Amino acid sequence: MTDPGGPSPVLETRDVVALQTRTVRTLMGSQVLGGVGVASGIAVAALMAADISGRDDLSGLANTTQVLGGALLTIPIAALMAARGRRVGLMAAYLIGTLGAGLAILAAELGSFPLLLLGTALFGASSTANSQARYAAVDLAVPARRGRQLSLVVWATTLGSVLGPNMLGPGKAMAESLGLPPLAGAWVFSAAGFVLAAVLVNVLLRPDPLLTARALALPPPAKGVAVDPAPTDAPADDALARTPRVGQRGSVVHGARAILASPTVLLGTVTVTIGHVVMVAVMVMTPIHMAHGHAEVEVIGFVISMHILGMYGLAPVAGYLTDRRGSRPVILGGVGILVLACLLAATSSTGWSAGLLAGLFLLGLGWSCTMVAGSHLIAAGAQVEDRASVQGASDLIMGLSAAAAGALAGVVVQHLGYDWLGAMGALTALALGGYTVVTGRRVTET
Repeated sequence: MTDPGGPSPVLETRDVVALQTRTVRTLMGSQVLGGVGVASGIAVAALMAADISGRDDLSGLANTTQVLGGALLTIPIAALMAARGRRVGLMAAYLIGTLGAGLAILAAELGSFPLLLLGTALFGASSTANSQARYAAVDLAVPARRGRQLSLVVWATTLGSVLGPNMLGPGKAMAESLGLPPLAGAWVFSAAGFVLAAVLVNVLLRPDPLLTARALALPPPAKGVAVDPAPTDAPADDALARTPRVGQRGSVVHGARAILASPTVLLGTVTVTIGHVVMVAVMVMTPIHMAHGHAEVEVIGFVISMHILGMYGLAPVAGYLTDRRGSRPVILGGVGILVLACLLAATSSTGWSAGLLAGLFLLGLGWSCTMVAGSHLIAAGAQVEDRASVQGASDLIMGLSAAAAGALAGVVVQHLGYDWLGAMGALTALALGGYTVVTGRRVTET
């Protein structure tokens, strides 16, 4: 490999493979740590909101603002990645999430519902980091392995995310030792996970995969054409940033236009959006549904952890099938699983039941299929110069849609019931299946 701090952006094939391997491993490590943080906070957000506000119909707003905050913070994070690369963007997102967790702890102590919503909105930046990491995993991937390498980073979240909800018990002990309200302890684990993830990304995600991919996308310079040199002792990211490269277009408005111009990217965006909408709407209200049946907080945590296991645990299988069979069959499989999951949830009794546990696990698995296959389409269809803006715009659309679904979910459960929410989720998933069948022939995945 040439000196990463030197002026040449040219890398040997074996060096790109080694860099890609190191990038995926680093991202997997950060996903484990970030997963602990995200899942710990999500598991208690609705319960804390109901406790502080005293109203069940407002309980969904904590998760809704978390999703909404993650969506809106995608705009500056995508712009930052376009200008400075994946490392800087991911690190900034984790640190904003840490601030949000701190505000949630303060809200629990003060009993302030508006402060809790502000904290959960900033906390959403951690979801932005976890979401954008899947794209960083394929900046340097060969097309034939794109699905598997993307799915490995998604899968890595399993370890932290399954552990997170089961920290509710230790979190109560932590809160007691610190003199905090019982539910606040989970946010302490969130903050610690985010800080460690930011440190890991900052230290090891070098050279930056997005900046390197841009440099490699350029043809060799013509004879006599000068290349702007970087000092030989410059950091790798700075050197790559100074080399001539394909233009950076970080605006999510530009990204939205690029999505509409590409049938492949459009199907990918619709897929991840609808899969996420269905998952968020049912998942955020499940703790309330169980609490109405007097389920213990540890049992609620276990059900959510099994849901998260479904989300991430079999992601490599979805990635393998996507690479071998294509995205459309995996999307349609995910639709079928989501429909079954929603029907199981809709017919479950209040409180805890085996049917609800199975439904939440399948809800996560269906989400996994749509997320991996849809993200594969987005990565395959976006040009290198548009990656940050397209992926940021796609995540923005997904997040805003899911935030609206989360807010409506609380209203549906309050006035119609949890069974109606499940039925609506099944119908929404079926709509995705129909769209995939109708538009899929125009999709290319190379």
